[in-house]
Amino acid sequence: MRIILMGLIVLPFAMSAQTKLPDETALDKFLRYVKVDTQSQEDSQDYPSTAKQLNLANMLVQELKDLGLQDARVDKYGYVMATLPANLPKNHEAFGKVPQIGFISHMDTSPDVSGTNVKAQVIKKYDGKDIVLPGDPSIVIRTSENPELAKNIGKTIVTSDGTTLLGADDKAGIAAIMSAVQTLVRNPKFLHGEIKIGFTPDEEVGRGTDYFDIKAFGADFAYTVDGGTTGELNKETFSANAATITVHGRDIHPGTAKGIMVNSIRVMADIIARLPKNIAPETTEGYEPYIHPEKIDGATVKSSVKFLLRDFETEGLKNLEQMLRGIISEVEKLHPKARIELEIKESYRNMRYDVEKEPRLLTAMWEATRRAGVEPFWKPIRGGTDGSRLTEKGLLTPNLFTGGENYHSRTEWVSVYGMEKSAETIVNLVQVWVELAGGK
Repeated sequence: MRIILMGLIVLPFAMSAQTKLPDETALDKFLRYVKVDTQSQEDSQDYPSTAKQLNLANMLVQELKDLGLQDARVDKYGYVMATLPANLPKNHEAFGKVPQIGFISHMDTSPDVSGTNVKAQVIKKYDGKDIVLPGDPSIVIRTSENPELAKNIGKTIVTSDGTTLLGADDKAGIAAIMSAVQTLVRNPKFLHGEIKIGFTPDEEVGRGTDYFDIKAFGADFAYTVDGGTTGELNKETFSANAATITVHGRDIHPGTAKGIMVNSIRVMADIIARLPKNIAPETTEGYEPYIHPEKIDGATVKSSVKFLLRDFETEGLKNLEQMLRGIISEVEKLHPKARIELEIKESYRNMRYDVEKEPRLLTAMWEATRRAGVEPFWKPIRGGTDGSRLTEKGLLTPNLFTGGENYHSRTEWVSVYGMEKSAETIVNLVQVWVELAGGK
């Protein structure tokens, strides 16, 4: 039987007279944030898609103000923004030369799994075995499926109780950013330029940057803190399109249907059956593209399926689209009385095309991770981030790790070591930018 223990790690910071908050660890912060239900909703016409996201937004604004960031605010769309002023002395060689650097995480959790009443389980000195979650023993975090667990033996990890997701995506990122802000505020020896903080709603439903005001944010460059495995750095994402196939059939009473009925569900089944099995999320990895039937809605008279088209090369999306068109053409010959429509919408594009144009952006994050005592490595994101769209809009925004794993599921977990190293990397990163601006 596994014993779940609560463990807190105390950082060696003294209470600052200029702030109102007591010292907290990244874990302290994370455990508070996951208690706030911020699940977003795909079919909502509101922005943010759920009002409860504002509960965390308002909490973060107050915490930022208590840390001394007096311009902290939340706008009508639910975006939290704040500024930590530069602390460089006027005689410093980098004074006036350091770019304004932003750090961004999203507040919402996946609409696919409940985020209500999260019961976090803090496991100290993890023993390396499978973890049976106490709220639902059928939910097991298996070592065979989680190689990162082996790297956390003897360390502290956090899971949910198995009845909900945990919320590490992306409250681990928020905790890392807020811990870094706390460290910088209370340790003025860490020299830095002006730092911009941003927390966004609705990333999980693909709308996280719809109303993000880049000019108001004020950063020259930014980093999303929304990654996974400790040390993982991301400078490239999928390029993505959404495809919707709609089949129009004809309904009539089944008793008199011969020669008249056109069952759109059968037509759609023939389309899905012809999808290449080797170009699916469950059969691909690394840089391999996929076509993913994500959502289906159907009745005899009309059926529709939403597909995700993903490829790291934007040109490759055309190949995936042509595959769908070829399948439709083939199925139309089998069902000449059915009408089949295909709609393609652009989702986001690989940020690599732009972020690699600014080498300092990537050099700084690599060096900052290395200084945190973590071996950095580049890994392509088989998905997208707020950074994908922000980069496309002109704010170059690669992605930093948080230590989280198994996102969007009840087996989600986070390495406290990884979360702490993420915060340390942020602190290092702003100092590296000072060095780069000073010519080092």
